Amino acid sequence: MRRRSEADFTEFAEAALRRLRRTAYLMCGDWHRAEDAAQDALVRIYRAWDRLDHEAGLTTYAHRAVVSVVLDQAKRPWRREFSDDAVPDQLLADHSGAVDERLAVVQALTGLPARQRACVVLRHYADLSIEETAQALGISTGAVKSQTSRGLSALREQLNRPAPDQADQADATAVPVTTNEGVLS
Repeated sequence: MRRRSEADFTEFAEAALRRLRRTAYLMCGDWHRAEDAAQDALVRIYRAWDRLDHEAGLTTYAHRAVVSVVLDQAKRPWRREFSDDAVPDQLLADHSGAVDERLAVVQALTGLPARQRACVVLRHYADLSIEETAQALGISTGAVKSQTSRGLSALREQLNRPAPDQADQADATAVPVTTNEGVLS
């Protein structure tokens, strides 16, 4: 790789790492696995750097790489255990009161099938268009629409159930599914 290309890659990696790590976390629900997935995705991007379309497809390729890495990790037998690690302190500094909602959404995301989870995360967290999501996942736009719809319906169903300790309370309130970055970030 040429010196200028390495400088460009380093600049891209520094700008993209946090977003890739957060996307990976929403896909797998574990910060350690998310860190590994983001790093592995950057390795894949580095290897293909000179062949990539830097004008149009770099972000899409990065999301495709991180989703692919997370799905590959999930297939490994030693990665199938779910971690109950706490969310890092820097994310808990949310003073708006949305932390509980965000954690509930992240927990509910882990219950979705991988394809639905990927579509919901890429569409509503990473803010990719339907076409960009289809390209990142290697599926049709119709599949993105249907998987996203099914995923959001499943999230609504999961999040509108009262918690086990609230099941006996008649006035248990439902948690709405909000897909803006304020809840999923």
